[in-house]
Amino acid sequence: MTLQFHWFLPTYGDSRYLVGGGHGVATTHAGSARPATLSYLGQIARSAEQLGFVGALTPTGAWCEDAWLSTAMLTEVTERLKFLVAFRPGLMSPTLAAQMAATFQRHSRGRLLLNVVTGGESSEQRAYGDFLNKEERYARCGEFLHVVRALWRKERVDFEGEHIRVEGAELNRVPNPVPPLYFGGSSAAAGEVAARHVDMYLTWGEPPQQVAEKVRWIRELAAQHGRTPRFGIRLHVISRDTSEQAWAEAQRLLDALDPETIARVQAGLARSESEGQRRMRELHGGSTANLEVYPNLWAGVGLVRGGAGTALVGSHAEVAERIEEYHAVGIDEFVLSGHPHLEEAYWFGEGVLPLLERKGLWRHPAGTGESDQVSIPFAGSPSQLATTS
Repeated sequence: MTLQFHWFLPTYGDSRYLVGGGHGVATTHAGSARPATLSYLGQIARSAEQLGFVGALTPTGAWCEDAWLSTAMLTEVTERLKFLVAFRPGLMSPTLAAQMAATFQRHSRGRLLLNVVTGGESSEQRAYGDFLNKEERYARCGEFLHVVRALWRKERVDFEGEHIRVEGAELNRVPNPVPPLYFGGSSAAAGEVAARHVDMYLTWGEPPQQVAEKVRWIRELAAQHGRTPRFGIRLHVISRDTSEQAWAEAQRLLDALDPETIARVQAGLARSESEGQRRMRELHGGSTANLEVYPNLWAGVGLVRGGAGTALVGSHAEVAERIEEYHAVGIDEFVLSGHPHLEEAYWFGEGVLPLLERKGLWRHPAGTGESDQVSIPFAGSPSQLATTS
């Protein structure tokens, strides 16, 4: 099986500097921002499609635009790119979610992927009217996915759980194809939901040995239910022609961070209920010293950003080597991003993907040969791209 790569749509805005936010932390921009207009997001989406990314993750939360609406609009300016829509099962009924997915699949011609976000922070959930605690949210998520899966099998569903109740639920038309479910979480409750219900387990970018332990954990849990999920990883990336250029870019991003902002964000993230967020914070401990926590794995992004906080940093060849290392422990899909998202898509797409293609680990989703025929809409390096906002 060849590797698959997804890019990211910054529906909270983009910048040539790190953009923070998520997990209850307000959005922060270290420098001038690019608004998340449909024009700019469309530019990123079209570039990702052209370069050979299979899909694009679109986040959910109070800090960004709505993922369902944004991606539905962007299907009109793309042809093949799939959209990995993050959504929170506690904020809508399972019947409505199943129906929305079916509609999206019909109108997009099968380009929906779903990222199930249980909701890591009670304070943010309460703002949306959800007052369950973390353990209850995972229990509800399991019931929710049970109902959705049954509806997608075109079953008539009567279900009464602890948190979800539906009577006579059914879909007039089921999605074709059924969208795969992506899901992440590091707690015991999250592991049980993943083992029972999801197709792709996503982990944040920890060092390979820790990722290998997570893969073994979920595989063993899933085997108890007769299931075999696949595995992916969420990372940022800074890939350049040389290692020195890549690390200079990482240092530029770090130099732009205000110490007071780092302290404020870290204080907020320290209150997070998320086990995955705790593991991200432990990689750097809130300090700017020793941020290379594994060869070519940089924890600097997590200083000001909740959620995925590590980046692959290095030459194109070094980044490709780390991807091979993650693949060796069971990772088949990579959900990547960079700052800015437009330029970094080209650095990775033109620098790393051809190396993986020559090794037989990747091929352009449009078919053999298209990766050698990419039309570049600018002259010079990706840093010279003109943007539209």
